[in-house]
Amino acid sequence: MSTVPSQPDPENDPRVKAVFDDIRATRKSDFVNNMWRYLAFDATLLEQTWAEVKRVMATPSSLDPLTKEMVYITASIINGCSYCVHSHTAAARAKGMTPQQHAELLSIVALAGKTNQLATGLQVPVDPVFDQG
Repeated sequence: MSTVPSQPDPENDPRVKAVFDDIRATRKSDFVNNMWRYLAFDATLLEQTWAEVKRVMATPSSLDPLTKEMVYITASIINGCSYCVHSHTAAARAKGMTPQQHAELLSIVALAGKTNQLATGLQVPVDPVFDQG
């Protein structure tokens, strides 16, 4: 259950409508998902969050769009965000992620979790060659 009520018609607020219109245009889709609909309870938070998501995820950069989605899936798994795991897995599939790539990604996430916990539990000192700080 959400911690805020859903807004029956969030686009009555012109600031929310402007963000939703930009989401539609950027994604070339009429669909505005629940994350944005629930963030619409606060127009400022909605605007700030969408601007950052658009800048990082929708603006061309040195990482291709599929890689960005796969990194986002990984972070969402680590952070325990079921909503984001689902939405970014769907986005990655739409950008061409194959079932084999998804399985490999999950294998890497699981392996990293295991070896991270082992290194943390053992308090393994960082090799000087790895310590670029």
